[in-house]
Parts: sequence; C-alpha cells; structure tokens
Amino acid sequence: MADLKALITQGEGISVEFKECLHTLNRDVYETVCAFLNRHGGDLLLGISDAGAVTGVLTDCVEQIKRAFVTAMNNPQKISPPCYLSVDEEQIDGKTVLHILVPESSQVHRCDGRIFDRNEDGDLDITNHTGLVGELYHRKRTTYSENKIYPFAGLEDLRSDLIDKCRKLAGVWREGHPWVGMDYMELLKSAQLYQTDPETGKSGITLAGILLLGKDSLILSAVPHHRTDLILRKVNLDRYDDRDLVRTNLIESYDRIIAFVQKHLPDPFYLEGMERVSIRDAIFREVASNILIHREYMNAFPAKLIIERGQVRTENSNKPHGFGVLDPATFTPFPKNPVIGAFFREIHRADELGSGMRKLMKYGRSYGGDNPRMVEGDVFRIVVKVPEFGTGAPPADVLKTGQVTADNTGQVAGEVAGQVAGEVAGEVIQLLKALLGPALGRKELRKRLGLKSEANFRERYLVPALSIKLIEMTQPDSSKSPTQKYRLTDAGKKALKSIRK
Repeated sequence: MADLKALITQGEGISVEFKECLHTLNRDVYETVCAFLNRHGGDLLLGISDAGAVTGVLTDCVEQIKRAFVTAMNNPQKISPPCYLSVDEEQIDGKTVLHILVPESSQVHRCDGRIFDRNEDGDLDITNHTGLVGELYHRKRTTYSENKIYPFAGLEDLRSDLIDKCRKLAGVWREGHPWVGMDYMELLKSAQLYQTDPETGKSGITLAGILLLGKDSLILSAVPHHRTDLILRKVNLDRYDDRDLVRTNLIESYDRIIAFVQKHLPDPFYLEGMERVSIRDAIFREVASNILIHREYMNAFPAKLIIERGQVRTENSNKPHGFGVLDPATFTPFPKNPVIGAFFREIHRADELGSGMRKLMKYGRSYGGDNPRMVEGDVFRIVVKVPEFGTGAPPADVLKTGQVTADNTGQVAGEVAGQVAGEVAGEVIQLLKALLGPALGRKELRKRLGLKSEANFRERYLVPALSIKLIEMTQPDSSKSPTQKYRLTDAGKKALKSIRK
C-alpha cells in the first residue's frame, strides 16, 4: 500500500496513469495498456482521478470490471497480440483501488487495430506516423533477441508433450485459460512464440519458442552454446562434489535446477502465521526463474548455479540497464525477455515482474542470516547465504538416530540433508571412532573401516563428516595431495563424547 500511495503522490507520468472507473472501465483504459506495452511498461491505477484523488471502485462492480478487463486482454480483436495481465485489489482510505502492473513487451501491440505509444502522461496514436512506427519496430527488434525468427523450425521440431504439459499447467492455475481450447499453432501465436518479421515478411517460430518448447536437437542447432551448469563445490574445491550440466528446454531446465537445490540444500522449519512455508523453495524458485528468464541467450557465457559452503552463487549473461549492486528500495524492474517471462508466469513458474526481489529479501535473511545480493552488469550475479553447521557439535539426536528434526534441519549441510535420514549417521559415527588418535589418510581409513570402494567411502563417510565439520583435512589448501590426512575437529570430539554418555 505504501508503494501505491507513493505512486499516487508522484502523479501521472510516462509510466503511471490514473483512471476513475467508478462502476465501469473507461474506454481509453486499453489504449493506455497498449501504450505501456509498446513503451517501457507502467502502473495503471483504477479508482484514482486525474488529480490524484482516491475515488475508488464501487465494491459491487469490482468483479465485473476485473472480468471485463481480463476478457478484453485475451481478445486479439481488442489487444493484438493478446497479453495476459492480472488485476490486484488494494484498499486505500477505505476505498477499493485496482492496480494493473503492465510490463514492457517485446512486441508491437495494437488496440482496436491502432498503434499507441506513451509520451509523458498521454497515449499517442502513432498508426499513421510511418517514422514513429518504424522506430518502434526497430527498438523492439534490436532490444530483444528472444524475438529472432527461425523460419526453418516447424511444429514437428517442437515437443508436443511439453506443449500439452504447459497447456494443462496454465489451465490448473487459471480456470478457463484460453490456451486450453487452442491448437498448437494458435497457442504459439497467442504466447508470441510464432511471429512475422515486418521487414522481410517471413514468419516462423522465435528463439523464445525454441528455448521453451523445442526438441534438444533444435535448441542446440539454434543456440549451440546454451547450457546451465549446476555445481556443488564444498569439499573438492578444485573441481566439484556433484554436477548437472543442463542443455535442454527452459521448462525442464527449471525443474532440474529446483531438483539440484532440493538435493543439496536444507529446508529449515519456518512458520508464516499458522502455516509452514518452505523458504528454501520460495527463494530458489525465484533464483531459478531469474537465471532462465533474464538471460541474454545470444551471449555464449554459460549460466551457472554454484552451491558452496555458506552460500549459493549464480551467474548469467545479461543485457544490463545499469551497473552495480541493486538496492531493493530504489530498484525498478526491467524485463530482459518479456515473452519468456510471460510464458513462465502463465504456467506458474514465475510471479509478476519485480516480485522476485521482494521474495528474496523477505525470506533470504531468515534462511541464511543475511540479505541476498544482486549485482547488475554484463554478467548478472546473485549471492544467497545458506545455512551450515556451526563450529559446535551437531545435535546428538542427528548422530544417534539419523533423524532430521524441525529444530535442527536448518543446521544440516546440503549433503547431509539428503543422506542423514537413513544410514549415514551410523557411518559417520564409525568414521569418527576410526579417527580416535593420530590423523589418517584415505587408504588407512578404508582399511580400518573394512571398505573396498573409494566412491562408497567418500560419499557415505567422508563427505558427510567433512560437511558438518566433525573432521578436517590436515592440508585444507591442497585437497588432492597424496599425503592428505584427516583428523577429528573439536566438534567431532564433543560429538563422540556425547554419544558415549
């Protein structure tokens, strides 16, 4: 509400527009939406007079206005190409105000067959101004590489199962979603994944369509450098402890990013009101969608998500709108791939533009003890702090029973979070007992434990114990040294002592 009051105080401008709409939609509402889409996006407030007075929308008319707006935005005869926007209700001074956040589009939109652009606080019909229309098309084409058309790609190059999956997801999250009744080509055109180049007249599937729904062979033909590198690096700092190299469509890329995070990061107990919230999933849902939605796909720089001790880092190529650390208080979201972003929102893989940062800040400190950090530049970077075991001994119930309780989940390191619920606790204890006395190398430890497999020893004994800091390397700066040995830490000694009691 504070943000809306600030917008109202600021007054109308190039990205803010007021409409009274007491009991029905003003006829020029859609012209403003079209102008915002064609320019830099903006905030449309219904229930505010031109002078900035809060007049409100009549309570009995709110649902009717919302339905009429959504229906019109899905109607290509009103707004072409269609655009899916949500309407949020807000209460200001006891009156209902409807807030519509309109993102900048990567397409040129028409309202009732006319092209509108935004200038200061007005909507201009530029349909018959050839120069202005040409500049608008040029600006859209040069800004968004996701709109590049690939005429050689056809429906047979897309995955029909993936299209069906996305159609179902859209229908689940919005009853009566228009995609549900469309055939494949109608859906592609509706989602702006099939376009016509106004200069050449060629039509085809866009880069966005290929990345979202294409077969892997088509994706690698269009963008051979496309990949998202998921890395766990906590013990083996020279290489990695686990890795997933993702080179597939963005829908399944998202699922694999989330699965990798869930495998290696803890999910601490967190109550919001009376309900438990997975703040890990809430945070990394936004991180995953950011890596995929806001990447500059024409750049060969590989996207990365790296899980380290105490933090997760991400990097992806970017077309920056400014440089430096982003300040949540002054940050203005700018869409990098609006078509891909809109598609993700329709299938509930992302929220409205700008809400991701708010969620990261809302949950980040509770999760890792510090606010996430986002840095804008040619490479966009995010750093999220994550929980790790402290220097003291871990809870005895984890070591004795292997149970992760609501109170200690947030302390368990990533590897242990995925393994400690079974046999690992007992194996960790065996390793600690084997290290009573002088430091030992891997070969000596395996012999003492009666193990033949190096991989089994490393994954089920060594990595968990190192992760929760019960043991340490005698040469921490040279993890691959042939003379490397391991010894108990003070925490490990305390843990063994607590088990014996």
